[in-house]
Amino acid sequence: MLYREAGQFKNSYAADQQLFPIRQDRIGVIALLVVAFFIVPLVAGDYWFSAILIPFLIFSLAALGLNLLTGYAGQLSLGSAAFMAVGAYAAYNFQLRIDGLPMVLSFMLAGLTAAGVGILFGLPSLWIKGFYLAVATLAAQFFIVWCLTKFPWFSNHSSSGVISTQKVTILGYAFNSPREKYLLVLTLVTVLALAAKNLVRSSTGRAWMAVRDMDVAAEVIGIRLMPTKLLAFAVSSFYCGVAGALYAFCYLGSVEPDGFSLDMSFRILFMIIIGGMGSILGSFLGAAFILLLPIFLDITLPALAGLLGLPFSNATVSHIQILVFGALIMFFLIVEPHGLARLWQIAKEKLRLWPFPH
Repeated sequence: MLYREAGQFKNSYAADQQLFPIRQDRIGVIALLVVAFFIVPLVAGDYWFSAILIPFLIFSLAALGLNLLTGYAGQLSLGSAAFMAVGAYAAYNFQLRIDGLPMVLSFMLAGLTAAGVGILFGLPSLWIKGFYLAVATLAAQFFIVWCLTKFPWFSNHSSSGVISTQKVTILGYAFNSPREKYLLVLTLVTVLALAAKNLVRSSTGRAWMAVRDMDVAAEVIGIRLMPTKLLAFAVSSFYCGVAGALYAFCYLGSVEPDGFSLDMSFRILFMIIIGGMGSILGSFLGAAFILLLPIFLDITLPALAGLLGLPFSNATVSHIQILVFGALIMFFLIVEPHGLARLWQIAKEKLRLWPFPH
């Protein structure tokens, strides 16, 4: 009833191809951005910004980068955290060694540096695919972390490889409070998410999806596999590199190579699997599920144990949280293997036909 598009006529090709062709979608996106930019900064506290909202946005951006590569181009990768590490250390060195370089430009250059590294480790995709490609990209995870630890130049000759990032300053304005850093991260994530939305609707995105569905058929119809696959690795690594720079500068402030572990790469992979591969929205839904559900369980499980009078220790509650978290992941994958984004799509389709059965 509320989502019907009756009476919304398209009288030009541009109107039919706009980013959000349905009026309700445009209103929903604008309302969401108004809430995120104007309402949330007024009502949320520093804990919400530092512990929940900023990491959610950063990991959503990293999941979006991996989704472009795996969900749209069909190239499985297990090196997302390594490309985040490249972005974090590249942004640190750009700020350290080039005086007066704008902070946002450092983030973009860090993304380009990660894109170059991504192209290098994406070369095996020209000959292998599937599980074997995942194992090949796994080499990036260990090799990059080893390089950042082995060569002290990257960490400004720190003995442990730990770096403490510079203050975030843009156009002379210092972003010191968590609220200011949240607005900076939100702005960059919004711009890059809209850019990704446009990219997957372009000829490049259609070429990625053709390669994902059947690379032999894509090559037959004239799609060049080498530049298409390497461009997917470059764009994906760029997004992960920018996410890594934001992770270091706007979230932690101090990072080490071992912090970008294989566990982080798997978490980003789980985000797009649960959220929905081949979906921009799925990257955000998956990040919310992976990051926010453990916090919710941390709060509710001890309260529930106290309410029922169960003698649960903190360790027992932690183990129960892991079990519930794993069970919920299995439940969602069984009920809807295409992810949470597919559930949202089904809900919208039912709204379009309500009250008639579907």
